[in-house]
Amino acid sequence: MISLRNFLASTRAELPQATYARWASLFFTLSVLTFLISLTASQAMLGVSALFYAIHLLRGRSDIHFPPIKLPLALFCLGTVLSVFNAENPDVGWFAVRKLVLFTILLLGANLVTSGKHLDFLFRGLFLESALAGLVATGQFAVQYRAVRSIHPEHIYASMTSDRITGFMGHWMNFGGQQMLVFASLSAFLLLGWCGVADRTGIRNLGFTIRRSSPFISRPLLGWVVWLIVAVSIVLNFTRGVWLGCFAAGLYLVARWRPRGLLLVPAIIVVGYFAAPSLVQHRIEVLRHPESDRALSIRFEMWHVAGRMMRAHPWLGVGPNNIEQVYVLYLRPGKSPEPGYHSHLHNNFLQFGAERGLPVLAAWVWMMGAFGWHFWRLRRRLHLRRWIADAALAGWLALMVEGCFEFNFGTSPVLMVFLFVSATPLAAERLELATASPSKAES
Repeated sequence: MISLRNFLASTRAELPQATYARWASLFFTLSVLTFLISLTASQAMLGVSALFYAIHLLRGRSDIHFPPIKLPLALFCLGTVLSVFNAENPDVGWFAVRKLVLFTILLLGANLVTSGKHLDFLFRGLFLESALAGLVATGQFAVQYRAVRSIHPEHIYASMTSDRITGFMGHWMNFGGQQMLVFASLSAFLLLGWCGVADRTGIRNLGFTIRRSSPFISRPLLGWVVWLIVAVSIVLNFTRGVWLGCFAAGLYLVARWRPRGLLLVPAIIVVGYFAAPSLVQHRIEVLRHPESDRALSIRFEMWHVAGRMMRAHPWLGVGPNNIEQVYVLYLRPGKSPEPGYHSHLHNNFLQFGAERGLPVLAAWVWMMGAFGWHFWRLRRRLHLRRWIADAALAGWLALMVEGCFEFNFGTSPVLMVFLFVSATPLAAERLELATASPSKAES
């Protein structure tokens, strides 16, 4: 308890000295630490943090750091606003415009993380928070499975996949997407933060990764226990797009850690499949017969509808959040829509092209490409916390892969975690430069 109290006291001591920046940093920290618990609380504290930071900037000059995506982000935001005026129902489209405020996470994350200890604390908090959400979700799965098995034993698979575990979130897609991004960051820390530093004999201390007295993720065994809890919750979430995203992130991280380890991947896949529970095996097996799985067959219909929408409205789309209202107009003549969820098209690329137009799609692709290139460049420049850039790259890759089967960029809980992880490599570089140059640290 004393160790925890001392750790928190030392962390508070490293917050910004300027009053308004200090409060902004504190509320931003609280916002990050509630990403996986409460969307309402997290966004409220994010708003307060942004307000304090704006006051801080107005009261005096301060260097502002921001990832090099400003132009594509500006075009993306402008195109989103313009597409609202072309919508069948503009009123519902403004919700997508208000969601653009979440990009302030990039600004706050890059500027309000003021020390390596603070940065490590935020990641540790996310890791433990993800484990807590994973435990809650696993408990949800156990309760649901027991109830379904006693009431509908002949429909276990259908029941467990139609109403999945959600953790603290309101929907399984939000929960799965968040866990996927934290899984990528935690895997990067364990493989490239802890193990990577242990392999480099020239570096003996990397903040919480080496210090044994840290009250959180300091021991590798505890870190792997947290990793296992998060991984199990992802498996039980039954979201195949999330599985693919985690697989892509894992391949990248293993290639960075031990390139020869990729040779074992086929054997691990085979062993994992046969060792998996029957529900997981069936979830994979139905991929061979997509017509038997409504979640797959409806996607083929949506992709066709998206193509017709883009051909009819190439410049401004049908309008944000208007997909469901005009969906039936773009089906083949005489065809009824398949039963299911039609509010979005379950694909980032098709969603932006269909609802906001091809220019917005191009701006988004440009922005995501700039993100990836930015992470790659920072990875080459970072030393002590290079794993953070690898975590951002792994998360970016996971988001892009899962985004081929889900509109995860339009989901606030997932987007917030992604934007935070995307801001941290820039913060890590700034902190390393400040450490190397006392004059920069003083400023």
